[in-house]
Parts: sequence; C-alpha cells; structure tokens
Amino acid sequence: MQMRYCGTQKHKEPWQRGRRGTLCPKDIDQETATRLLSRSHPANGKRYAVYEGRAYCAQEHRTGVWHGYPVGWVEVPETLRRKWMRDGCLRRRDVQKHWD
Repeated sequence: MQMRYCGTQKHKEPWQRGRRGTLCPKDIDQETATRLLSRSHPANGKRYAVYEGRAYCAQEHRTGVWHGYPVGWVEVPETLRRKWMRDGCLRRRDVQKHWD
C-alpha cells in the first residue's frame, strides 16, 4: 500500500484553539514531509525519520494517509537511533540537543 502525506494544521499553526501538537519548523514543506515519510522506518505502529539532526514521527490518521511532527529523541526507539548513528545520518550531539 502506498503512503500519502497529508499535514494537519495543529502542527503548523501555533494560534489554534484546543489541543495543539508539536510545531513543525517552517522549512518543512509538503515536499520535504513527503520525502521524510517515504524514507521513514516503522516502529510500534508509527514511522520515524531523521532530518537535519531532528527526529520526526508520522502517524496514520486514515488508511494510507499520514501526518508527521517533530519529536524528542527520547521517543524514538533506541534501535533506530543506533542504526542512524552507524549509518552517519545522526550525531550524538544532535540526540543530546533534541532529546526532549
């Protein structure tokens, strides 16, 4: 099944009422988010990716349709963190900087 990225405003607009999610950096556009989703790794029903030292998590909110947001490295499974460090995609100082 093909995955499709569809962002939600709760991760883009800080002035919304009600529950807000973690805000995405302004440089994460639709194209970048789609690329992150396509390169993401599954774990515990979610998908994780790394981009410029930050961790991103994607959740499926409809069948085949995903939205994503930044998370602290504490939320990323250790096996993925170690893999990305071995592969050179992630540095220890980025994990420390963006732990929470």
